[in-house]
Amino acid sequence: MKKYNKEIQIAVVAILGVIVLYYGMNFLKGLSISTGSNYYVKFNDISGLSNSCPVYANGYKVGVVRDIIYDYENQENILAVLEINDEMRVPKGTKADIVSDFLGNIKLELKLGDRTAGFLERNDTIYGGQDKGMLSKAAEILPQVQSLLPKLDSILVSVNALLADPAIANSLHNIDQITGSLTSTSRELNRLTVSLNQQMPRMMENADGMLANANNLTRNLSELDLASTMLKVDNTLRNVEQMTAKLNSNDGTLGLLMRDPDLYNNLNATMIHADSLMIDLRQHPKRYVHFSVFGKKDK
Repeated sequence: MKKYNKEIQIAVVAILGVIVLYYGMNFLKGLSISTGSNYYVKFNDISGLSNSCPVYANGYKVGVVRDIIYDYENQENILAVLEINDEMRVPKGTKADIVSDFLGNIKLELKLGDRTAGFLERNDTIYGGQDKGMLSKAAEILPQVQSLLPKLDSILVSVNALLADPAIANSLHNIDQITGSLTSTSRELNRLTVSLNQQMPRMMENADGMLANANNLTRNLSELDLASTMLKVDNTLRNVEQMTAKLNSNDGTLGLLMRDPDLYNNLNATMIHADSLMIDLRQHPKRYVHFSVFGKKDK
């Protein structure tokens, strides 16, 4: 009896070991121990995809690739068996893309469809494809870059020739001088700004004084009796008009002098004779004044 007990114990331990080994291998492969819903993904090319590759949806791991079925008769018909968590409901129209990161890790990314269209049932088929990623796009651009290399080489040669031109060095030297001049000008402007800031309060006080004087002048002008002043100006202009009218008329001495040429000529002749008489009196006073100590007459 004891012999059978030992054999049973050995058998139980062996069975447990096999179970632990199975689930341990699956765990090391990345396969979940808990079961889920199976879906099939149809590919034309599964480059890099293998068993135990993780399956992501919106960046979250929702399952693993359980198995890959290759159809030798139809090489473009490759099925990948996905084990998705039971809590995950896959909408209709979902696609699966094989994605490779910069480190070469492969994963399967589910591009979920519209939830309003309904959900897939277990063992339904999803259409898969390849997400080229940044490396594949860079590889596609590489031929264009290679075609541009000769042009870049000629451009570099032209740039080197341009930089070797002494005129460039002279221009840079002139730019350096201009920069120095601008620096000194900026320094002077700063000094001027400081001076203006110091003088600004005084200037503002002077401006306030000028405004006050202007206000006083405006107040004085407003206080003037403009009506009486204009009346006096009108009287003065009226007197000037009367005087001008008298000068233009024949009445009065000034009017006659201005308008009678005979009177002017006579007065002019009289002045000439009076002038000649004064000259003769100055030269021959004895003709007009008779004076003698002895009472004799001068002949």
